[in-house]
Amino acid sequence: MHLLVIGYVWPEPNSSAAGSRMMQLLNCFHKEQWQISFASPAQQTEHMADLSLLGIEAEHIELNSASFDHYIAHKKPDIVIFDRFMMEEQFGWRVEKFSPDSLRILNTEDLHSLRQARHNALKQNRDFAVEDLYSDHGIREIAAIHRCDLTLMISEVEAKLLVDEFHVPETHVLHLPFMLPEPQNTDKLLSFEDRQHFISIGNFRHAPNWDAVLQLKTEIWPKIRKRLPKAEMHIYGAYPPPKATQLHNAKEGFLVKGWAEDAQAVMQQSRLCLAPLRFGAGIKGKLVEAMQVGTPSITTSIGAESMHGAFPWNGVITDDIETFADAAASLYEDKESWLLMQKNGNKILQTRYQAEEWEPKLINRLKLHVQLKDSLRKKHFLGLMLRHHSLKSTQYMSQWIELKNKNEEG
Repeated sequence: MHLLVIGYVWPEPNSSAAGSRMMQLLNCFHKEQWQISFASPAQQTEHMADLSLLGIEAEHIELNSASFDHYIAHKKPDIVIFDRFMMEEQFGWRVEKFSPDSLRILNTEDLHSLRQARHNALKQNRDFAVEDLYSDHGIREIAAIHRCDLTLMISEVEAKLLVDEFHVPETHVLHLPFMLPEPQNTDKLLSFEDRQHFISIGNFRHAPNWDAVLQLKTEIWPKIRKRLPKAEMHIYGAYPPPKATQLHNAKEGFLVKGWAEDAQAVMQQSRLCLAPLRFGAGIKGKLVEAMQVGTPSITTSIGAESMHGAFPWNGVITDDIETFADAAASLYEDKESWLLMQKNGNKILQTRYQAEEWEPKLINRLKLHVQLKDSLRKKHFLGLMLRHHSLKSTQYMSQWIELKNKNEEG
């Protein structure tokens, strides 16, 4: 099987949950001994994974260029995975035209339009409503999902939303959470006594993470610090801008550390993880990572969404600032409760995120879709309609830009 991933960015597993997720997918395909190519129009970065270690061919592709047409016609992969809907908009029609037999899959990471709609509702100081998704952004994303043969959804809540609200056939959606190794036994983790301080971690380029840091700085940390004057709040994350580093204040115990070379190491040295996320989508890599190293977490309903099913959380879930600060200060000093929360996290990992359960589901589903793609495409009328030439504005815009670039070069 030959598989091509078209990436919005090059995977950075130590910078973001999206980067970790992509590496989980690539490792899964590598185990099958599939031939894998990874292509992206993005600039390569210092933190990107070395794909050659998995025998993956890494290639640069251009936006709005017929060079991709020759590229895909030559490759003719069995499967093409678009990493985020913007890549489907850019390259989906070209794949359909020049490699029509390729199975087209969308990896959403999270539902971008949901994250944006929740952010807009927050800025307007009101509750989110499903109608907020009926935006230009939402229409574009849902249209891309309908055009694809299969969409990978990391969140159960969002998979259900696609089927119930946007009439995506269940045959075209696969709920696929993080695929993780067997969790460590809790007695092998760093002890309660050997840990200290609080941690918050997340890529600063991701708007929900920056908002959470501001919440900690202005609303939550002063309340915790009043009760625990010797404790420190350690803020980690890739690409901290000057506005973030300026929040660093040693006297207040608020330390902006920036990039973490080993995120799991700094997470395990901390006694508690704080994630006061007020908007967002998908499931949260930082909170799964906290469970993996036995660090309980205090988060919000958005933070824990679709992550723990019917199992108790490995800490406290609250959307109230006073309760959040009280829970953090109390759990920090309560060893018995802390150990119980640690076990809760281990149970969630064992029952919901095991690679040995999810990897075969993914591979079997892909193999089945390769066989059934023609019949499934014919049955999905909405998808056929959205791929019709009269609705292909993204294709014509791309071709216009390409022509304009040629004229300017000439």
